[in-house]
Amino acid sequence: MKETAVSNQKLTPTINPYLLLLLPPLFWGGNIVVARGVTGVVPPLALSFWRWCLAFLILLPLTWRQVKQDWQTAVANWRILTLLGFLGVTCFNTLLYLAVQTTTAINGSLMQTAMPAAVIIISWLLFREKISLRQGVGVAIAISGAFFVVLRGQLNTLLQLSFVQGDLLILLAVFLYALYSVLLRKRPLIHPLSFLTFTFGAGVTLLLPIYLWSLSTGARAAMTPPTYLAILYVAIFPSILAYICWNSGIAQVGANRAGLFVNLVPVFAAIFSIIFLGEQLQPFHFVGLLLIFSGLFLFNRA
Repeated sequence: MKETAVSNQKLTPTINPYLLLLLPPLFWGGNIVVARGVTGVVPPLALSFWRWCLAFLILLPLTWRQVKQDWQTAVANWRILTLLGFLGVTCFNTLLYLAVQTTTAINGSLMQTAMPAAVIIISWLLFREKISLRQGVGVAIAISGAFFVVLRGQLNTLLQLSFVQGDLLILLAVFLYALYSVLLRKRPLIHPLSFLTFTFGAGVTLLLPIYLWSLSTGARAAMTPPTYLAILYVAIFPSILAYICWNSGIAQVGANRAGLFVNLVPVFAAIFSIIFLGEQLQPFHFVGLLLIFSGLFLFNRA
């Protein structure tokens, strides 16, 4: 186990891990805004399938040399690669895109702030990892900051929330992606780009029959220039770039520390909503940012 962790770390770019971990929430925040923008135009299963299909097709020519070198190792470890592809590619964003059809943005953002706690719980259940009291306080502060943003600084917003099908889908998606993050330590000794290629390929292959079923029900996308741009964005930024940064960051600092950065997703989503949807910046945004970064600092303090 120690040998695996060390070898994976050698395969990881030596970029500051905290910079790497800031980028995925930024891209994923944009992913939520795009998903909201194409609701009613692109069916959720179509958006998920074409996102990962395009990401795989973009990635494969760039990583073909590494894929050939790592082919035998990947085949020998096909079970864990398929499981990670299923959790991180097939499930999470498909469930997210399905959820925004029936739940509000505030509910969806609120549910995702539970991911760091889910990562810590799963790490304890599977690997008996522990955190200190100081780190636990840091988690609580960061989560409270994310809550403050999505609740817009008003407690009565929380009291008015009602759980619908979309809320339950978000909770399931959060649990599955937390499991993906924790199980990354089991990834085989292959190049990070090969790992992405294999998991993207496995994930989109598992998505194909579901997408074909959705087509049989008449769910088809309205293909327009904005639709193409939306699919291109979700294929490159929250897919390829976010996963490279996320996997590299986890390899360097561990799933528990990395999981806390997911609390930044609703913050970035709020910022993008202000820019692209015309919402105004409010005082609670600043309070939430202060709490989140304070919690991140406390948790990651040496």
